[in-house]
Amino acid sequence: MLYLCGDLGAGKTTLAQGFLRACGVTGPVRSPTYSLLQLYPLEDQTVVHLDLYRLRAPEELEHLGLEAWALPGCLWLIEWPQRAHGSLPPPDVTVELSVAAEGHEARLSCGTAAGDAWLARCARNSS
Repeated sequence: MLYLCGDLGAGKTTLAQGFLRACGVTGPVRSPTYSLLQLYPLEDQTVVHLDLYRLRAPEELEHLGLEAWALPGCLWLIEWPQRAHGSLPPPDVTVELSVAAEGHEARLSCGTAAGDAWLARCARNSS
C-alpha cells in the first residue's frame, strides 16, 4: 500500500501516472477523482488506484467494495489517504510531495517491514 500525500498541485496524480506506466500500463491512465477507484489489471498484479479527494466521509469507502481488492497481488496507490480518517490499512510506504522553489520534493517513509524491504530493493536497483 502506497500513500501519496501533499497539497493540491504537489504531483500526486503525476507520480501515480508515472508509476503505473513503469508497472506496464499502456492504456489511458486517468485520475479517479470522480469515480474514486480505478483498477489496472497487469500480468502479475492488479494496481488499485484510489483518489479520495472528493470523499466526504470515511463511510463512503464501504460502497466501493475495497475488501474485494485486499488480496495478495494487489498494489494500492492512494491519493489523499487522510480523507479516509484512519479507515484504511497502514501504508507500506508514504510519499509526501511538496512544491519547492526549484521543482517538487518527495519524502519517503516506511510504515511496515514490507515497505522497508521495497525501498531497500529500489535503492539497490538504482545504484
